[in-house]
Amino acid sequence: MKTSTINKTEIGKFNKLSAEWWDPEGSFKPLHKFNPIRIKYIRDSIIQYFNIKSKNIPLKNINILDIGCGGGLISVPMKRLGANVVGIDASLKNIKVAKIYSKKNNLQIKYICSSPEKLKIKKKFDVLLMLEIVEHVNDINLFIKQSSKFLKKNGLMFVATLNKTLKSYVFAIIGAEYILNWLPIGTHDWEKFMKPNELINIAKNSKLNLIDLNGIKFNPLNDKWSLSNDKSVNYIANFKKN
Repeated sequence: MKTSTINKTEIGKFNKLSAEWWDPEGSFKPLHKFNPIRIKYIRDSIIQYFNIKSKNIPLKNINILDIGCGGGLISVPMKRLGANVVGIDASLKNIKVAKIYSKKNNLQIKYICSSPEKLKIKKKFDVLLMLEIVEHVNDINLFIKQSSKFLKKNGLMFVATLNKTLKSYVFAIIGAEYILNWLPIGTHDWEKFMKPNELINIAKNSKLNLIDLNGIKFNPLNDKWSLSNDKSVNYIANFKKN
């Protein structure tokens, strides 16, 4: 029985790329490209769900745990929107990059090098973010089970990942890695991609019920990403804890 969600091969990949997190033209260019649509979706979902009225600091007093935070690409905008943010990542190099960036920009974000099953904090959060991380871990069941322990009752959990389809293999691996060179070759393992219904069933085992499910689609004509009904490649799910 697995007792760790850490995949050392995946950690090794991200350690090598850690210096590039904040380079919009580097290895994380796709994340920089679709970060705006992720931020808007998460922000709007939180505002609607928690019935927030403040427009100036919309996420004030919202406590967020960003799991698999990398260099802080989503932690930073959540903090700038007013949230209290804790980011965790199993890669120490990622955490060091995230800390340096937040310090340079005077952002009070707590970063911890840890995986969910090893995290030693008693605090529970209003929102969990797991963006582009579940396809890089060992034992997704354990990962979501351990992560959900840090979510308050009636809290929200967002998961963004890749669908396991022929189209995702063509676009996310052959296209993004081999043809367009958006990502280093070997970034993704198609076998670790997950169909939405599989994710939904795993979440249910941790008392997490689906609220919303959207595809995220790239438009090459305007070089932008947007929410879509097409979930065949990238998708983002929003769950509520019972």
